[in-house]
Amino acid sequence: MDLYIRQKVFSLRNKFSVMDFAGNDRYYVEGDFLSLRNKLHVYDTAGREVAYIQRKLISFLPRFYVYTNGAYLAEIVRKFTFFAPRYRIDGLGWHIEGDFFEHNYVIYDGERLVASIYKKWLSWGDFYVLDIKNSEDEIPALAVVLAIDCALQS
Repeated sequence: MDLYIRQKVFSLRNKFSVMDFAGNDRYYVEGDFLSLRNKLHVYDTAGREVAYIQRKLISFLPRFYVYTNGAYLAEIVRKFTFFAPRYRIDGLGWHIEGDFFEHNYVIYDGERLVASIYKKWLSWGDFYVLDIKNSEDEIPALAVVLAIDCALQS
């Protein structure tokens, strides 16, 4: 199942939609205006919060906590490296590989492919394609990808 994430180029509140293949809205993502991108809320089309991502305020490297349906799900930690960024996903048993600067990476659960993401170039604003293999991984995979995107921008 593919999800398409198009971030608006000029947005004071960091709002954007996540769409399906047909262009229908699946989720809405909204950042808290006064938190300087420290919090993201993911809502379904009925307006229910399905995921919440919060950055740890005091941390040497970016660290994000992911909650789904009000319960802690995972922690995304940027590893200390000198060149390319690397991330660790605690709580899900997932690992991640690829080129984060190019937004071209994959998420694995052991040997099982959970999701892949790539950035579509030559589009107005940032446009990402998130290919999720199993529907039960949809919200966790989306939340992990959003947390990594926040870490890259911080």
